[in-house]
Amino acid sequence: MTIFPTRILLAADGSPHAELAALTAVDLAESTSSRLHVVVVGRTFTRAVYEAYTETEAGREALRREAQEILDEQVRKIEEAGGTVAIAHLKMGERRDEAIVHLAEDIDAGLIVIGSRGLGGLRRLLLGNVADSVVRHAHCPVVVVRPVESAERRGSLRRFNLSGLPDPRRS
Repeated sequence: MTIFPTRILLAADGSPHAELAALTAVDLAESTSSRLHVVVVGRTFTRAVYEAYTETEAGREALRREAQEILDEQVRKIEEAGGTVAIAHLKMGERRDEAIVHLAEDIDAGLIVIGSRGLGGLRRLLLGNVADSVVRHAHCPVVVVRPVESAERRGSLRRFNLSGLPDPRRS
């Protein structure tokens, strides 16, 4: 028995913030000898828009093709970085957060790795956040990889800079 996961699920969406998550997942999979699974979930819309989009076979195929291209590109980038993808999964017709959690359960993932845009509280509340939902509902640990520049932009890395205060040890 080992404390390390045997299966890691990388949730990818083709965005720049998912790139760092992919590199993190590759490093984790290699250092723990885990099998790396990658999932891309096709775009989802509100029900009315989704039904209009998928009303025709051509609409359904366009969504599936778009998601497959993102998945193929992600697998290619992982392999170029020296990683190995055990299985690439394409999920359609389900909310992204639910599809990720369901697949993690189905493959018995020991860890999920997902990127985040690093949105602040109000923007996250208004726009929703797939990573937050996955963290709340997943059966296993989740690593959320946030971009460094978003933390710097918000000033959270400099918030406790006390360099201008007198040293209390000298008082």
